[in-house]
Amino acid sequence: QVQLVESGGGLVQAGGSLRLSCAASGRTFSNYAMGWFRQAPGKEREFVAAISWGGGTTNYADSVKGRFTISRDNAKNTVYLQMNSLKAEDTAVYYCAATNRYYSSRHQYNYDYWGQGTQVTVSS
Repeated sequence: QVQLVESGGGLVQAGGSLRLSCAASGRTFSNYAMGWFRQAPGKEREFVAAISWGGGTTNYADSVKGRFTISRDNAKNTVYLQMNSLKAEDTAVYYCAATNRYYSSRHQYNYDYWGQGTQVTVSS
């Protein structure tokens, strides 16, 4: 079992930045690929970014490519999502997720463990 706790969400103006963190506990963090997903009001949850076990491979949704950066610190059991040049359409609840079944994945059904989410609100 892996427990995930997100933090770092909040209210920010358009054009601003936030860094989300996701702290993991319970199992060997470096054995898990990690992903960030988000769900806006009235919309389905969607993929944002993913990172492989060792951090060597990253993957982004087209909507955030060039603005968001996913990274991980296996010594701290933490994955990050640096979000720059935020837009109103980035407003959502952001979730981190973990899987040890795949090297990396864009698909939420490949992830077995989820955090509770953190709210990001971007004002225009």
